[in-house]
This record gives sequence, structure tokens and C-alpha cells, in this order.
Amino acid sequence: MGNAELHSIHVHPVKAFRGQAPRDAVVEPWGLAGDRRWALIDDGGKVVTQRQQPRLAQAAAELVPGGVRLSAPGRASLSVPVPDPTTADRATLDLFGDKVEAVLAGAAAHVWCSEYLGSETRLVHMDDPATRRPVDPEHGRPGETVSFADGYPLLLTTLASLDALNSLIAQGDRAHEGPLPMNRFRPNVVVAGTTAWAEDDWTRVTIGEVAFRVAKMCGRCVVTTTDQDTAERGREPLRALGRHRRFGSQLIFGQNLVPESTGIVRVGDPVTVVS
Repeated sequence: MGNAELHSIHVHPVKAFRGQAPRDAVVEPWGLAGDRRWALIDDGGKVVTQRQQPRLAQAAAELVPGGVRLSAPGRASLSVPVPDPTTADRATLDLFGDKVEAVLAGAAAHVWCSEYLGSETRLVHMDDPATRRPVDPEHGRPGETVSFADGYPLLLTTLASLDALNSLIAQGDRAHEGPLPMNRFRPNVVVAGTTAWAEDDWTRVTIGEVAFRVAKMCGRCVVTTTDQDTAERGREPLRALGRHRRFGSQLIFGQNLVPESTGIVRVGDPVTVVS
């Protein structure tokens, strides 16, 4: 594969919000430290994402000591402390059919998020990621857990595959929508120095000293058509993926990872394909 290396790291403290791009991150069994430990739920307990609310693309969440800071266009930022799981109210939420127990943030956070989206929402925190939500047993192993990420602890993408996808978009009838930036795909780790689609064949990789199992390919949804700066929607990349990257019923870009060890990953770390 040549000299593949970790090009960038992305942590999204609140699911569906804009995240951060640190130079290093701690890998925990359930994902990068701080990644998607918070989420929004509607008045029926369902998790709210950019699928329903594309405006979440313009809201940002930043990890701060003891909590998270929320910001969005036209709103004053709000620091939200991690709720005390021994005293705060709890909620059972629905995340793609998974029933997950979480702790409710304070009232100010609910007001801030509800006013921004124009609909009743509440902010919740996953207090114990080691026990709250197992990885899909079809591709996970007993005891493996995940945060509020769609299904797996980390999502890996490669620069070469994005370049290849943008070439496909340029050849299509929606060429004016490209080229697309990597933030459309909301990965955790982006790898440079591979060939296009090389990741399709990986089953185990190491990033620096941390080992990962490739659980499954990542099927993509309407979120990828959402401009992460303007919240406007187009048709790409789903049209190009539908023509060129259809595997069964899914349109594929990226690979879902499960950590097999813990440690720290850093931008520039070598990425080695073990198998």
C-alpha cells in the first residue's frame, strides 16, 4: 500500500453537529474519546440527526472541561455540563431501533436546541458507554459497545477514494455539485497514501500503535447530500454511489472500524494493513 498515514482526525461531540479536528485523540473501546457521547432526541424519544434536520450541519459542538459548548448561526453559545447520572433525569431513546438509556442535560440545553431547530428537542448524554449500547451483533462481538454513532465505534475514509468519487461525480449529470469535501461523510479518521477503494479489501489495520478490526462497509444516506456549510441538499454523492458503488442494497463509502486495542492516534501516524 505504500506509505499510508493518518491524514486527519474528526471528533463529533454531539451526534449530527459539526465537530472538531484535533491533532490526536484517545481511542477508547467504543470510539474516539468524546465522539458522539451526546445526542438530540425529539418529544417521542427518537434521536434527531441531519436526516430530519439538515440545519444541524451548521450547529457546532466543542469539547470543553466538564462538558460541551454549543454554537450556531445567530445564537449565543451555550456551555452544557455533563449531567450527574446519580441525580439527573434519564430517558430511554430510540436510535435506529436500538433502545438506549441516557441522561438528560439541563433545561437550558433543551431550550437552546429547541429554539434553534424550531421543534421540541432534548439533549442527552451517554453516561456509561461500556454498557449502554452493544455493537450490531451481526458484525460485532460479545462485549463490544458503541456511543451514539450510527452503528460502529469509528468510521474510516481515504483521500484517494474521495478523489475517485469526485471524478465519477464530474462525469455525471450533476457535475456542478462536485467536487465534494470529505466532511460530507463525517468520518473519524481519514487516511492518505492509499489507492482508490483499497479499503474495500481491508479486514484489520493498525493506526500508529492501535489495532482495529474492519467490521463492515459503510452504507451511506441522505446526510451525504447535505452541504455541511449551508445545510442545503443536492443529489450527489448518492447518484454517483448508486451507479458505481452499490453493494447489495447499500451505497458504499468508507469502512466501519471496531478498536481491538486502546491508545492514542496522531495525525501523521503510519496506517498499516495487517490483513
